[in-house]
Amino acid sequence: MRNFLSSFKKGLAKTKDNLVGKVRKVVGVAAKVDDDLLDNIEEILIQGDVGVAATMKIIENLKEKVLLENIKDPNEVLTSLKSEIAAIVHSDRDPSALDDANGPTIWLIMGVNGTGKTTSVGKLAHFFRQQGKKTMIAACDTFRAAAVDQLAIWADRSGVELVRAKEGSDPAAVAFDAANAAKSRGIDILLVDTAGRLHTKVHLMEELKKIKRVISKVVPEESIKPKLVLDGTTGQNALSQVKVFTDSVGGVDGLLVTKLDGTAKGGVVIAIAEEMSVPIDFIGLGEQIDDLKPFDPVAYVEALFE
Repeated sequence: MRNFLSSFKKGLAKTKDNLVGKVRKVVGVAAKVDDDLLDNIEEILIQGDVGVAATMKIIENLKEKVLLENIKDPNEVLTSLKSEIAAIVHSDRDPSALDDANGPTIWLIMGVNGTGKTTSVGKLAHFFRQQGKKTMIAACDTFRAAAVDQLAIWADRSGVELVRAKEGSDPAAVAFDAANAAKSRGIDILLVDTAGRLHTKVHLMEELKKIKRVISKVVPEESIKPKLVLDGTTGQNALSQVKVFTDSVGGVDGLLVTKLDGTAKGGVVIAIAEEMSVPIDFIGLGEQIDDLKPFDPVAYVEALFE
């Protein structure tokens, strides 16, 4: 657990400085708990990509707690802030749980261009392989040759099977073949890498629906888990992507938030937890093969406040 927490602390260092670090400074110079202090905290949270909805909820709860508990020490506000954030991001979900009863679980990995989908698929393959799960990758980004080559390297490094086709092949056909292969070979999880697509491109969103539809001919629909990869460096822009992809493919089962180690905008995790009905499953905390971690709300909060 110590190594797990340390990876969160290292990966979220910039976010910690941008959020809690700034709050500590205003708390440190505050002579008392008043509206000015809470207004300063509110501004820091909004600028730190926590989002308006989550920030308003936090501040309102802080004001209520200050009155009810007669809080006068500014440092106690920091303790209360930690509790409020913990309550928002809290989750009992096991991000890596698989439904083994109905054959292979299929994760349909999707997102806009440049979010880190292919790299995330490779890291997920390594993660599940380390968990002792029989893992397979389907290379369904058939229009970008580099994506398939990249996946081949990841598959080799992780020791998992890769299903690929010729460049320009129908992605849905590749996914169908991979699903059949996964079912016949007793695979626990099939990771389907799809091409990056702007959510404004209707025909590309229809392609995702087709991939999901043909896979459902092989496994029960409840075994298909659409996962959306978000670039953590985009901050609040990530929220609109969740909404559009959810509407376009008939639901998103979970989120992977990447590149949090390279940004101070990791507060967006709090915004997502408050505003979206889609849980965060994994977060990217570095470039190494084991730096894609199951999202742990406790570790996230501790990393920000320790």
